Amino acid sequence: MSSLRLNCPSLAQHRQTSLAHTYVSVHASSTSRSSVGIRQSHLSKVASRVGARCIRCQASPYSLDPAMPTLQYQPLEVPVTSVRTCDFLVLGSGIAGLTYALKVAEFGRVAIVTKAQVDEGCTTYAQGGVCAVLDPLDSVEKHVQDTMVAGAHLNNPAAVDAVCREGPKAVLELVELGAQFTTNPDGSLHLTNEGGHSNRRVVHAADVTGREIERALIHSAKTNPNITFFEHHFAQDLVYDQINGASHCLGADVLDQQAGTMTRFVAPVTLLATGGGGQVYPNTTNPSVTTGDGMAMAYRAKASMANMEFVQFHPTAFFSGGAPVSRGRTFLISEALRGEGGVLYNQSMERFMPQYDARLELAPRDVVARSIQDQMMKRGESHVLLDVSHESASKIMKHFPNIAAQCRQSGIDITQQPIPVVPAQHYMCGGVQTGLLGETNIPGLFACGEVACTGLHGANRLASNSLLEGLVFANRAVEASVCHAEYALKQAGSALHHAAVSADFTGSQAPAALSIASSEWIAATRNELTSLMWSNAGIVRNTSDMQKGLTRLSSLCMEVKSLVKSSGVNTALTELRNLATVGELIMASALQRKESRGLHYCVDFPFVAQDQCHPTVIKSSMKRRNLGKMKVSPHTMRMQPRPGFVAPVPVSKDKSSRKARELSRLRSVREE
Repeated sequence: MSSLRLNCPSLAQHRQTSLAHTYVSVHASSTSRSSVGIRQSHLSKVASRVGARCIRCQASPYSLDPAMPTLQYQPLEVPVTSVRTCDFLVLGSGIAGLTYALKVAEFGRVAIVTKAQVDEGCTTYAQGGVCAVLDPLDSVEKHVQDTMVAGAHLNNPAAVDAVCREGPKAVLELVELGAQFTTNPDGSLHLTNEGGHSNRRVVHAADVTGREIERALIHSAKTNPNITFFEHHFAQDLVYDQINGASHCLGADVLDQQAGTMTRFVAPVTLLATGGGGQVYPNTTNPSVTTGDGMAMAYRAKASMANMEFVQFHPTAFFSGGAPVSRGRTFLISEALRGEGGVLYNQSMERFMPQYDARLELAPRDVVARSIQDQMMKRGESHVLLDVSHESASKIMKHFPNIAAQCRQSGIDITQQPIPVVPAQHYMCGGVQTGLLGETNIPGLFACGEVACTGLHGANRLASNSLLEGLVFANRAVEASVCHAEYALKQAGSALHHAAVSADFTGSQAPAALSIASSEWIAATRNELTSLMWSNAGIVRNTSDMQKGLTRLSSLCMEVKSLVKSSGVNTALTELRNLATVGELIMASALQRKESRGLHYCVDFPFVAQDQCHPTVIKSSMKRRNLGKMKVSPHTMRMQPRPGFVAPVPVSKDKSSRKARELSRLRSVREE
């Protein structure tokens, strides 16, 4: 069997030669054993060709001199097909992941692992735009104020200032990259307005802004020789190990969904850019791939999670009347349509927003969503109406051609008729807690975009700040990431080597098809989960329902965990595990907040409390939070299993098995 030879010398900072190649050089060898050592002559050639320039990062603890390490590792065999190495591993291919990849590709090899095809994600479906202060009458201070007000002042002021101040440059870089935004007759960028903004500052490409940004980024990335795409690859879990007493991220284990094989991607730096977890709710504008994968993986690796209770429901998703939705998502009716004059009516054609907020249809999304739900509940109606037909047809078709085309497929001419709309889950303001450089509490793990909680959004996201956040924080994470790669050479070389040689995808870690019974159980459980989230942690919440929901979710998480242990790796089960994890985090976070602020509205605490003006942070496991008290019998997944479900095979009761189980239990206790 062929093996890999790993060479681990120091990092000479450079632009064109791979960082990873200088410390984990992978060579296919026909021999059964390989030697591992330091190739100083190779480094000398690299340094002479590109210059050994050390990049300094004042805000990062990883700014180190490229001193030559003296590590020597014992050679071990590694199956060539089960391990890939790179300098920067990017999980996700939206605006955050692609922007970051293009920047770090200047310093080394980048692997972009994406769950479906490269353009399938929330970025592609973003309609409204990306906001930036580009109008001379506007100001960064106004953008900051609008963001803070929308976020109910739970925002991190430093994050808000950074995004609003650095945003214009980041947006203009997209123009330089080739993104074709809507322009005015004089060639300047057309700026539209959206709810919560005090000025026109939303740059857009008609009503398909995300699609155009994604197109430009993908085109640039695919022409970059240092970037490799791995489409239809589903990250299962992060790889991490203890280094100097601290857990470091060293890559991820990934399922190739088409080939049915597992691969360990080993890298000194991993970026989570996997988006949110909209599929945890039954009605969402997010595509089917958004199952909270990055959040759940990070949480299992003991990353801190923040503000998970703040789930944004977009006020105006297209009401299809029960018709099947495309790719698991409800079609979004952009907020920009209200920004250009759209008016909300109930089904009696009574304008209702004046009853709720002086800002009318341009109030923040949480206000508009609750107002719509209140109307629907009071009147017993399934939806409300959004009307823009009073505007000129030419204006409507110029700014909203995609919305017009989608509605036309359902028999609605938006230039003549109102659009039936209903609130739907749209965005998660919480996520993996990061600092101002996208860094998490796990060295080597960074997070950008919706998967992250940077502190920008606070308790509610201001319209069109999400794409901007992805851009700005992707840029901010670059230098810290390169500095960490340098640090990893001095401190993590042995751990990276071990991560590569210890990959084992046998037994329960091997890809496996589900039985029909298990597939049916997973589908039924997922439906139960999403219904539970909507009824117990929807737009308006109460403590009793959330407590009941959390109890059921805790039990459900244990049931899924039991099935995971008895099954191989497959997409449906991993998605259910991730959704259950995200749902439990949302519910647990919501119960911690004893007030109503932003997107979290609880009828038992219908006020804003000053002593609650702080992030909700979860750092410990479900067991440590004493939430998973219900034990699951090894003989059955439920006391009353669903019809057709096949329970895991009971564990043997012989002494050796009992001893093995006891050792496993002790390991679990130590890990907790």
